[in-house]
This record gives sequence, structure tokens and C-alpha cells, in this order.
Amino acid sequence: MADTILEVRHLMKQFDDLMVLKDINLTVHEGEVIVIVGPSGCGKSTFLRCINALEDIQGGEIRLNGELVSKESKNLAVIRQKIGMVFQSYELFPHLNVLDNITLAPVKVQKRPKEEVREEALALLSRVGLSDKAESFPRQLSGGQKQRVAIVRALCMKPEILLFDEVTAALDPEMVREVLDVILRLADQGKTMLIVTHEMQFARAVADRVIFLEDGVIKEEGKPEQFFDAPQTERAKEFLKTFTFERKHKE
Repeated sequence: MADTILEVRHLMKQFDDLMVLKDINLTVHEGEVIVIVGPSGCGKSTFLRCINALEDIQGGEIRLNGELVSKESKNLAVIRQKIGMVFQSYELFPHLNVLDNITLAPVKVQKRPKEEVREEALALLSRVGLSDKAESFPRQLSGGQKQRVAIVRALCMKPEILLFDEVTAALDPEMVREVLDVILRLADQGKTMLIVTHEMQFARAVADRVIFLEDGVIKEEGKPEQFFDAPQTERAKEFLKTFTFERKHKE
């Protein structure tokens, strides 16, 4: 089995009096793609935000390759560089063109040579079909193009793990496919990824393991064929039914 890259042990997350995540335990191996599904409000996005310490936690611990991921960690900034995160809202700087959006952090934060980073960014843009958009500004791009730029920006930091938080939720249907195709190619390349999505067909295609989260608890986990074809819990069965439609024909 591949080496363990991420360990989450007894994770607890609370907002005021609301316990959002309750004793979450998860081990992620290098090259593994884990898809997290569940109803809205179950804690999926919060879980991802805890992994890179965007949220404080109230119990448990998170370790990336053995290093504690915590706001108290002295080297948190360095650890965060190893965790790439792509958000639903792109988070691109509107005053910078595509190439500058991608190269800013590797050059300023990682202190890498500008020309080296530029060449890598252009190569990545070509791989996602955006080589002609390097000088364009975010306002000149479609939603799908912006999201692909956001993925390239994360990749250019050379992260050890990638987190995707419902990256297609704000996109038109035609744009969804172009973004999901990029993520599928990353999976084929052996990238370690945690993906929160409501796209069930995509989840089945890309996942090595599916996590079903509800009410802050992992209710079920397993291989995609097991989860989608023979869910073990009644709650998972009910959840999957919401993605199936059947018309009752008129008499």
C-alpha cells in the first residue's frame, strides 16, 4: 500500500453551540482520490477548510506527512504550501492577468526563479487548454476557464495534496465538463486529492474511495462501486435516491 500522506484523528469542529464535525477519522494514502459527498450543511466544506487550518478545530489533530497542521504550528505557512486548495469562487485577483495570478505565489512566497515559474505556468496552461489565455484578465474568461486557471495556480505551488471544494457548483452545465475533465486527468497522473462534489457520475468515475458525511459524522465509506451500487446504510440509500428521477406515465 502507498505511504500515508494525511492523517485525521478524532477531529472536532464547533461553531458556537453547533458541533459541525464529530470525531472524524480518516487516513489518506499517496496517490489516492477521495470524494466526499453528503447533503448540504453536513460539514463537507468545513472539513476541507480544517485540513489546511483555515478553520480552528476544537479537538483531535491533522497531520500531513507526520507534520501537525495547526494554527499553532510555527511552520504553518510552509505546511500550507504543501496543501493546494481550489475554491468554488475561483479567488483570482481581478487586477492581474492569468499568468501573473498563477506565478505570484511561487515567486513571492516560495522564492522560486521567475522565469522557471513562468515556463511551468505556461506548460500547465497548455495542458488544460488555456495556452492562449495567459495574458487575459479574469473578467475576460468564462467560469470554466477561471476555474481551470485556479487549478493551475494550485498546481504551480507543487502541493503534496489537492483539495477541491465544490469547484463546479457555480458553473453552467457546459462548463462543468471542462473542469471535471482536468481533475480526472490529475487523478490519472497519480495526484493525491480530496474532492467535495455533488456531481455523482463524476464522483463514481474519479474516486478511489467515497466518504458519505452527514450531520458531522462519516456514516459510510467504501469503493465507489460499493457505495453507488450497494450502499450499506439506509441514509446513504435515501441520499442517492435524490439523484434518480423516474416519471410516472399517465394512464
